[in-house]
Amino acid sequence: MKDQAPSPPPVPRIIEALLFVGGAPLTAARAKEIIRHLPEDEFLAAIDSLNRDYRRQARPYLIYASEEGFVLRLKPQFRTVRERLLGSPREARLTPQSLDVLALIAYRQPISKVELDSQRGTDSRGSLQQLVRLGLVAVESPEGNPKEARYKTTARFLELFGLRSLDDLPQTGDLQRL
Repeated sequence: MKDQAPSPPPVPRIIEALLFVGGAPLTAARAKEIIRHLPEDEFLAAIDSLNRDYRRQARPYLIYASEEGFVLRLKPQFRTVRERLLGSPREARLTPQSLDVLALIAYRQPISKVELDSQRGTDSRGSLQQLVRLGLVAVESPEGNPKEARYKTTARFLELFGLRSLDDLPQTGDLQRL
């Protein structure tokens, strides 16, 4: 008797595993690369089904939609549990220079280091390294070309600053002239 290969898990379980692993927000296009022939409507139905299950089971997490895709996060009422385990986000102090770089990235993303340095009039390397290390900024390199690397904010940035999307950033005449 031959050993039969185990059947693959159902699509919602694979999507749940992809979200659990973390990293960049999950999009329908990325899920389709992993789960061949996955229609977008089936992907979205799986997200809705998982969230219904999580609510019904009173899980401490949900799948949240962001501009970049979907992320699995703790519900706001469980934020203190996360802070006890990982430390409060307020524990990481950003220098005024890093805040300046973060603001420019938030409003001008995606933006290159050359553009940042030009707008600031000084080198941004140290601030960029800190922001990437803290998970507030991500690097996009087309075809792995580091000279064309561009920086953008992450879902963690939105979460720590209490924003649903980049549209929630303050919009004033002064900020528009950045």
